[in-house]
Amino acid sequence: MKTEAWTQAVRHQLGLGRLLPLGGPDDGTWITEQAAVRALGRAAAEIPGVWLDSLRIGPAPFEPVSEPAVRPPVSALPPGPLRIEAAFTASLEQPVPETADQLRSTLLYAAADRLGLAAVTADLRVTDLHEGPETGMKSRTAARAMGSEPEAAAARSSPPVTGTGTMQGRVGELADVATGVPGVARLTAVLGGRPVKMEDDDDPPGRRIEVHLAVAPGHHPLEVARAVRDAVAEAAITDAAGLVTVAVLITETAA
Repeated sequence: MKTEAWTQAVRHQLGLGRLLPLGGPDDGTWITEQAAVRALGRAAAEIPGVWLDSLRIGPAPFEPVSEPAVRPPVSALPPGPLRIEAAFTASLEQPVPETADQLRSTLLYAAADRLGLAAVTADLRVTDLHEGPETGMKSRTAARAMGSEPEAAAARSSPPVTGTGTMQGRVGELADVATGVPGVARLTAVLGGRPVKMEDDDDPPGRRIEVHLAVAPGHHPLEVARAVRDAVAEAAITDAAGLVTVAVLITETAA
């Protein structure tokens, strides 16, 4: 049973993909690749005649990266330019180069404007051509882009966590602060453990806090993360010895 549980945990982690930097080095925010892919998939689904077969986001090669202002989540990518890679099926009703240009513009705009990702390139590959302008992949694009649909559904099934219902003491208080920020749908625990993690250091003295959350519809992920960082840092500074730093990981977004 232990081996089975470990295997499920690994598969779940892989389903979330990379932890991508959101904003710049001073923003202290990351987003799961799965959440970003779903947001971009929703944008691409509005283009007539385009069916996305796969969509991945990763570091842009040969581009410089920066040291984040706060300690990042485990295995998170450092702040820096990102590359979008997409494979798609196109309609014969429009020249393929025009469709590719429209898809590239849509993906880059959604990445930068809707999420706050520093995406600089979008590499596209046409896998097939079809007749008609149908957009039949609208409901399935984002789920398929990060792997099989059952795995995507499993990632969505992680239990929501809010406030002191599962966390007591100071961590529970900070969880309530984060949950109360406008735009926070709920705290999440998709990576296992608590959605709010706190660690105090003696040398040099300071407190490190990490918050995992889902963003509510109608709110910009990076703006919500900035507000959470400010609110949690202000609440934590009252009894902390030294510098307080807050990192945010966004695991779901309706943007």
